[in-house]
Amino acid sequence: MTGYNHLPRVPLGIYPTPFYKLEQISAQYGRDIYIKRDDLCGVALGGNKVRKLEYLLAKAKADGCDTVFTTGGAQSNHAMLTAACASRLGMKTILLLKDRGVTGHLGNLVLDEIYGAQVRMIDTDDYQDIYREMDRLGAELAAQGHKCCPIPVGGSTALGAIGYVHCVEELAAQVPEGVTIDHIVSATGSGGTTAGLLLGAKRYLPDAKVTGIGVDDDPFEEIVPRLAAGAAELLGWDLSRRDGDFEMVYHVGPGYAIPNPEDTPYIRELARTEGILLDPVYTGKAWAGMLRLLKEGHFPGDGPLAFVHTGGAAALFAMDLPEASK
Repeated sequence: MTGYNHLPRVPLGIYPTPFYKLEQISAQYGRDIYIKRDDLCGVALGGNKVRKLEYLLAKAKADGCDTVFTTGGAQSNHAMLTAACASRLGMKTILLLKDRGVTGHLGNLVLDEIYGAQVRMIDTDDYQDIYREMDRLGAELAAQGHKCCPIPVGGSTALGAIGYVHCVEELAAQVPEGVTIDHIVSATGSGGTTAGLLLGAKRYLPDAKVTGIGVDDDPFEEIVPRLAAGAAELLGWDLSRRDGDFEMVYHVGPGYAIPNPEDTPYIRELARTEGILLDPVYTGKAWAGMLRLLKEGHFPGDGPLAFVHTGGAAALFAMDLPEASK
């Protein structure tokens, strides 16, 4: 079978999310810039993970699971949204988070508690340690009669990426008549969202190039096409590629999940001109990275850019925005 219909999906978000031109920013930077507001998807404080979880949790329910494991950094937006979505489906959530970054009772860790997740902090820099702990804990719970579904960091699997194929289909229907989107830009932190954007663009916006702004230093040049190919296989589609249809640019700054002082002016600028909040470790880095590239003439042509806002605002309540050096 081909297409979406044979894949389990549970509706969680409120779609379509808004898509519109940033009038003041566009005038300021001399290029039409549109934004896809997936931070307004209607679950918790919004974010890109909800589209992925519609598929991942539907499969978990279909498989008879009553407990979900996932992981991320201490302030993981994905982990928080997993707890929010799983609670709606009557499932228990256990979050095994890296004991790194802001680990106090702030930001997403407050929301994790509100949504009823059980949080365990793991003192490691290696997700493989956490996945081994998931396996151990899953076996322990299975002996008690539970069935567990492990979801990897960011929900970045071929199945999860299909949520962002849907997003591009939705976006394509929202593009104003006479407008051709030249570039789609988003933060890339685990690869699944960007993979879905790549496959979706090939299908629904074939003239658009996808640019991921890496906020971590994983080899996303390899990860994203691999996940996109896996999603295409699940859908029964051919992922025909052309030169230059996808690019990764890295803007990690001081390190993963650490705010970059040079991004603070860009975050404030968008808030003060368009009323939109960006977090300092994902969307803020991606937005600042995109605008810097634009200033450098990195995006060829003169057609519009579409920035996908992937959420994460809770981080603003967990860490201060650092000031750029004078």
